[in-house]
Amino acid sequence: MRTAVLELLKRNSGQYISGEEISQLLKVSRTAVWKHIRSLKQAGYEIEAHPRLGYALRQNTDRLLPEEIKTHLTSKVLGREIHYFSEVDSTNNAAKKLAAGGCPEGTIVVAEAQNTGRGRLSRGWFSPYGKGIWLSVVFRPPFSPMDAAKCTLMAAVAVNRAVNAVAGAGCGIKWPNDILCNGRKVVGILTEMSAEMDAINYIVIGMGINVNIDPHEFPGEIAATATSLAAVAGCQIPRLKLFTEILAELESAYNTVKNFGFAPVLAEWKNQSITLGQQVDVHGIDRSFTGLATDIDDDGALLVTTASGVARVLAGDVSIRPAAGKLR
Repeated sequence: MRTAVLELLKRNSGQYISGEEISQLLKVSRTAVWKHIRSLKQAGYEIEAHPRLGYALRQNTDRLLPEEIKTHLTSKVLGREIHYFSEVDSTNNAAKKLAAGGCPEGTIVVAEAQNTGRGRLSRGWFSPYGKGIWLSVVFRPPFSPMDAAKCTLMAAVAVNRAVNAVAGAGCGIKWPNDILCNGRKVVGILTEMSAEMDAINYIVIGMGINVNIDPHEFPGEIAATATSLAAVAGCQIPRLKLFTEILAELESAYNTVKNFGFAPVLAEWKNQSITLGQQVDVHGIDRSFTGLATDIDDDGALLVTTASGVARVLAGDVSIRPAAGKLR
């Protein structure tokens, strides 16, 4: 009913519509209308109330509110259950609690800000209020835990598609799942799993997308390595449009994997890669080396040709040498 009230206000955006008219159209009491109006205002909508004229929606919010998401959603499963926070410690933490409690596949957690957002290797993630997309999605995939790591590559492919479609940013993927534009990071992806020996209980894929952050807002430690889509495009990017496009592309990639396996997604990852053909530095738990990134294998591991042979990288920090040109 709250969504129905909101739709009436949107259809009359900028114009007053009386509480009596809303009550008659929706067949609810005027008290119920007032309660829904109050709830919408608390959610962030700018609604003016006039004692004789009624209510008027003065400004559509840029907040990623459930009503806004549902209105524009094209995915069928992802986003059917939405948990929204104005601020949260980490959307992944919230999503893992929901997943452990039995929430359905496709449940999403979205926040306007994170105060302890994190990326791979336990690194912090700058997540200012209303300037990005801080999103986690719960999956309950039918495949083996051995294949779970490739979900990170799947997510990178889907998000990169969406980012380039909406922002026209010309971004590419750095192994395994960072999305860069002009050599600077705009997206980070963190995949976490709960599994048994032969079955996955759930996978949570968290995404941090720097959408409308001004370059001067980035903290000093990442100012030289991070950027935003708005900075690249030279204009503000509509967060809601990008958000729903990400869900649509992620659902499409996930359905491809369920129907045809990971091979099509891995092939697309290679096409979108900015790592392959580059000289890279690899820093793992027990070794560090330099070589030429030549391919990824069927498990998603990065293959790096070194002076002593081909090294297979499943985990670690991989950086592209800035002086090297693309060789493939």
